[in-house]
Amino acid sequence: YTALVELNVQQAAKDMEKVLDVSLSQIAEDESLTLPQDPPSYPLFSKQFLRLHGRDLFGCSASWFLVDVVFYSSNLFQSKVYGKYLGKKYESNVYEDAIHVALFQAIVAICSTIPGYWFTVYFIDRIGRRKIQMMGFLIMALVYFAIGIPYTSHWQHHINKGFMVLYGLTFFFANFGPNTTTFIVPAELFPARFRSTCHGISGATGKVGAIIGAVGFGWASHGQKEDPKAVKILLVILGGVCLLGLAVTYFFTPETKGRSLEENEE
Repeated sequence: YTALVELNVQQAAKDMEKVLDVSLSQIAEDESLTLPQDPPSYPLFSKQFLRLHGRDLFGCSASWFLVDVVFYSSNLFQSKVYGKYLGKKYESNVYEDAIHVALFQAIVAICSTIPGYWFTVYFIDRIGRRKIQMMGFLIMALVYFAIGIPYTSHWQHHINKGFMVLYGLTFFFANFGPNTTTFIVPAELFPARFRSTCHGISGATGKVGAIIGAVGFGWASHGQKEDPKAVKILLVILGGVCLLGLAVTYFFTPETKGRSLEENEE
């Protein structure tokens, strides 16, 4: 940002010297600090920005929106799963019940959510961001259909270990998938002067999806009384949302693996 936006190469070199522990002479030989001959000056709200980056911004925002619809709905659904899977084996008040739900959520996180992140850390520069995001959306969709379609006929009465494994896979492939890549790609895709703004727009769009997911879950759960048919519809809809996320990623999200941030300035 200092070099490419503020056009202060000397200060950028000094900053690099401190952070990278290299000498100014080494930095001076690095061509990456060479400024563009004619730095572009078009603003965010312009036809040129829309032409050059509008497609990328739509892809980042839409995929973040869609994954948050799914991820936040699924997180809220944990309390219902807890009540059905563990049942009421003991008398408890509302505070103890909250602790037990939190413990259950922690176990799910340890077994699925956190490992999903580490799989992404290991494979992201081997497989690529785009492929991981597509894979995550696809497998999440298949799992939601496997849970949702037979929910009223089977899972409603038999929330067992098989259900828990499938349910855990949605969190594993959310994090070994779009819940991680959606906040990485916007940070690697835009020129320095727009990077934070475009990342913020994408993230804000995702939070709109989170609100919609929470409202949808509230509709399906009807407060304390669960409507099995509504839950089935919600789970199938979540599967459809994942397929839509797969399509958005395929058609609108470019691969940023191995791409230098300086390439975005060209």
